[in-house]
Amino acid sequence: MEHLIYKNLKKIELSGIRKFTNMLVDYPNAINLTIGQPDFPTPTHIKEKAKLAIDQNFTSYTPNAGIVELRKAIGAFYDSQYGLSYNPQDEIIVTHGASGALTIALRTILEEGCEVILSAPAYPGYIPLIELCGAIPVCVDTEETGFVLTAALIEKHITEKTRCIILPSPCNPVGTIIEEAELQKIALLLKEKEIFIISDEIYSELTYENAHKSITSFEGMRHKTIVINGVSKSHSMTGWRIGYTLAPSYLTKEMTKLNGYYISCASSISQYAALAALTDGVNDPLAMKEEYKVRRDYVYERLITMGLDVVKPAGAFYIFPSIKKTNMASFDFCLDLLKEQELATVPGSAFSQYGEGYIRLSFAQPLEVLQKGMDRLEKFMKKFN
Repeated sequence: MEHLIYKNLKKIELSGIRKFTNMLVDYPNAINLTIGQPDFPTPTHIKEKAKLAIDQNFTSYTPNAGIVELRKAIGAFYDSQYGLSYNPQDEIIVTHGASGALTIALRTILEEGCEVILSAPAYPGYIPLIELCGAIPVCVDTEETGFVLTAALIEKHITEKTRCIILPSPCNPVGTIIEEAELQKIALLLKEKEIFIISDEIYSELTYENAHKSITSFEGMRHKTIVINGVSKSHSMTGWRIGYTLAPSYLTKEMTKLNGYYISCASSISQYAALAALTDGVNDPLAMKEEYKVRRDYVYERLITMGLDVVKPAGAFYIFPSIKKTNMASFDFCLDLLKEQELATVPGSAFSQYGEGYIRLSFAQPLEVLQKGMDRLEKFMKKFN
């Protein structure tokens, strides 16, 4: 009966990140710099709001698109933070994490054989979801542009089959952002084209030098863009599984159908927790971001001292140094590093073929852990000098 399983699903493999982290069971003392998981606890006032929701019996199904109060809070948040206006009634959906948001967005706009342009190295969650829709991921090598997807690169890869472009900013795994001037060029390129944009803004609150700018800020972009965001990274709420979409009503109407059939609704308790995050906790990310910045600067300086080529991240909590000087495949490098120094990182090959020759480190760990991790990496690198 195995031959009857959906053929596109059988092509999909477990995430390269998960493949590697699953090996850590054999290394209980390893320092883990693999998973993009904030190390801060969910703020206390958010947890208290969730407890109150339970006590007040807010434990039933909610509307498919989420409770109105939360959708209003999301709209107000985007208006105050980024100057973007979305109607909570028909332009905002609360989803099961940003991954759920990405799923319903892609399912709504993709068909068999159409193409999706995305920057590479690419977040491992994009390509499988595109392929499950029967669509074709078109990975664009961004190494020569400092890991930034530019208008010029996009233009080279547009064909008559192009249906969508994914813009992750800040970007996992490299931590780069698309600056305002480049976003303007992308907007001008796409303004008259019938191509959707998915703007993945899950790390929007974690930018270090410049405030986040959304592609929807530019003329002609709002009506063709689906914005994806959530509270997982900004408020250290990964396990609460609350993401959301912001999109024009004609897209939101269709995505709401999918959200209803896929999950019925997001967890009611988690929705009330997210409501606290986006109202009373709107400034919660600030302290976390300042600590991430200290860690970023520390890890960056240590990597430079080791002689590794690396782009300084402008956002998120990842850094992506080159290991090409070692002449090792990234998986072999990470495996030896784990075995010899008990330091876990992610092979660049987990982020498409264009990540080969690099490794990803997460600095969402306390500074003392990062210090030990960098000491171990430095010791490992000495054999290549």
